[in-house]
Amino acid sequence: MKKLYWAALSYTVLGLIAGLYYRELTKAQGFTGDTQLSVVHTHLLALGMLFFLVVLALDKAFGLSGNRLFTLFFWFYNSGLVVTAAMMVVHGTMTVFGAESSAAISGIAGLGHILITLGVIHLFLALRKVLPGQRDGAEADAAKVG
Repeated sequence: MKKLYWAALSYTVLGLIAGLYYRELTKAQGFTGDTQLSVVHTHLLALGMLFFLVVLALDKAFGLSGNRLFTLFFWFYNSGLVVTAAMMVVHGTMTVFGAESSAAISGIAGLGHILITLGVIHLFLALRKVLPGQRDGAEADAAKVG
């Protein structure tokens, strides 16, 4: 449970820094257009801080963190969110400076989204495993036969 707390706290700090970076960079460059930097702040706070606080509550209620599926969720989701947010910062910064974006940035961001998706799938599998009234596959098969 402590790693969920630290993850939520880390994303809170990163989200606040991202908001500050957006405001100060665009102000310093006199930029007034649209940039992905404007949404990094909210992405980190919603998909990072809020999401991990909800998962922390689920862990407290159901003891999620004690299995391999949960560990896979944690690492897939975190790596995906970090990659996605980093690519948003890179792309947004390039926009502010007037540089052309590249397909590689979009591709890497897509990989980040795939990792987030894998993380969410593992979270649901871990949650299904610990919900009351759920049985392992072997027990369910034995119940069908008997």
